[in-house]
Amino acid sequence: MKRLTAAAVLAAGALTLAGCGGSGGSGSGGAELSVGSAYIPQPVSDMAAGFLTITNEGDAADRLTSVSSDVAGQVTVHETVDGSMREVESLDIPAHGSLVLESGGNHLMFEQLKRRPEEGQKVSVELRFADSDPVTVEIPVKSATYVPKTGH
Repeated sequence: MKRLTAAAVLAAGALTLAGCGGSGGSGSGGAELSVGSAYIPQPVSDMAAGFLTITNEGDAADRLTSVSSDVAGQVTVHETVDGSMREVESLDIPAHGSLVLESGGNHLMFEQLKRRPEEGQKVSVELRFADSDPVTVEIPVKSATYVPKTGH
């Protein structure tokens, strides 16, 4: 009987530990984020825009809270409502949904460019979230007139 009780205690402990998960989407029930369809049109001034899609396959929502890049003094997050854009503190990423940053809609603004990235280069960007671990993305620079065929 003591062996059965010890086995039950060990099994219960293992189940308890299995339910523990850190932030960053690695635990069950959290956000599971991935990034796709990313691009930056080659800038024609000291500012650039960035577009991408953050997909959340997880059971919990999250928020994009900040962005940084070594190519810019500052990267800000903008939302567009009724054709008017404004800087925001964060944008929601729904559970089992996506946050789409696209031309004419929500987007990133790379301000105070330290250098003007050129078509064919990649720009390293770190995306930070309210609950998930940061994600670093290498965003390709496309022509200034680039229009994606899919993804946006």
